[in-house]
Amino acid sequence: MIREIIKPFEELGRYCILMGKVFSRPEKASIYYRRILFEMEALGMSSILITAIISIFMGAVVTLQMSINLESSFISRSLIGYATRETMILEFSSTVVALILAGKVGSNIASEIGTMRITEQIDALEIMGVNSASYLILPKIVATVLFFPLLTILSILIGNFGGYLVAVVTRIMIPDDYVQGLLTDFKPYSIVYSLIKIAVFAFIITSVSAFYGYNAKGNSLEVGRASTKAVVASCVIILMFNLILTQLLLI
Repeated sequence: MIREIIKPFEELGRYCILMGKVFSRPEKASIYYRRILFEMEALGMSSILITAIISIFMGAVVTLQMSINLESSFISRSLIGYATRETMILEFSSTVVALILAGKVGSNIASEIGTMRITEQIDALEIMGVNSASYLILPKIVATVLFFPLLTILSILIGNFGGYLVAVVTRIMIPDDYVQGLLTDFKPYSIVYSLIKIAVFAFIITSVSAFYGYNAKGNSLEVGRASTKAVVASCVIILMFNLILTQLLLI
């Protein structure tokens, strides 16, 4: 019982120690620059399609549901476009997209580093005098923190376009009313808030997933377990920080 209570604090301590190694001064900056570009392509570019597909359908569904449920003559139909825009900016394109990326990117990172651990590739790097934690993890963190905000902007644009597309195709509302709602009472700070959140979530996804992969032990089954733990832990922490950041940035 006591062991179960202490275990999360032990993991937090080991996570902090690992992050200390990760953010130590790089030996050769040029190597890290090339690896950051590689990780941007591997972790960021490969996530564009799934982000776009999910966003366009989510924008379409939000618009459709709002159109069906707001039948009152006292409520302006332009409110539907406004609600879709705010839903995409404030919550979906940052938090929900981050949860989706935690499953895709997080499991990828945990599996990759976990496999390197059990095949002793990380030990080989350490023997050669390379800071394996910084070499393997830091480029991934920098790449996701820089690239995930671009995915959020893409998600916002495509999600709102999905709502417009539904309005045009289904004729459930006048498209001009939807566009009017998109332009109503727009606050640029909402975009800043969304980008700050996704940057924090990107750090959480990458660092937590790398932590579980880096500390994997045993055989290939342990790599699978580490990947599962990484996704679950990342999702829980994202939801916790979503509440904290909303409290700090919006209230």
